[in-house]
Amino acid sequence: MTHEDQGRHVAPDTPPLVIGAAAPAFSTRTTMGSRSLSDYRGRWLVFFSHPADFTPVCTSEFIAFSKSHRDFGAIGCDLLALSVDSLFSHIAWVRAIADDFNVDVPFPIAEDPSMAIAAAYGMIHSDAVDSATVRSTFVIDPNGIVRAILWYPMSIGRSVKEILRLVEALQVSDTHAVSTPEGWEKGDDIIVVPSLDLREASEQSSTGGGPWFYRTRKVEGMQ
Repeated sequence: MTHEDQGRHVAPDTPPLVIGAAAPAFSTRTTMGSRSLSDYRGRWLVFFSHPADFTPVCTSEFIAFSKSHRDFGAIGCDLLALSVDSLFSHIAWVRAIADDFNVDVPFPIAEDPSMAIAAAYGMIHSDAVDSATVRSTFVIDPNGIVRAILWYPMSIGRSVKEILRLVEALQVSDTHAVSTPEGWEKGDDIIVVPSLDLREASEQSSTGGGPWFYRTRKVEGMQ
């Protein structure tokens, strides 16, 4: 090992997670008792890592996630945070957020002192200069499948509103077998799957409602 490599964390060689892959199973302690990935089967889960407790960007994110907790719950989605910090550090941070900002963190924060979970999810790069996890977010569906992955650098906070919108879009896409356009929000029109038949495409274009390759409609039963 060279002097340059000293103190560098080397994660196990694991293939990177991709959309559509099964989320790696885990079990660990959290601020709300033990949690396993299997505990969330049947519900959506936003599983996200943060670089370290008591850091300003992470604090802003946790306040925002806490304030939106009910919105996630209303669509059947749970929140689970993780960092390599100890459970004792998590507890102290949660108390500090409550004392200093009058905000209770209503979701569990998992510890990962061995960095096994972070390595399995690719939260720590093999060339990282320390053990801090990046701001990674995994949207996991009720069947335990990774449906979306977001990566942010340590210096940039995530948009909790966008993550909520993303889960809602995935749910409507699954339920109605449709796609959603840019910036779609609940109640907006969805995209009609275009026809690949030339005659049918021509007929669709002639009836109005937009060109055959981009047509939208309302979702029945949604406001």
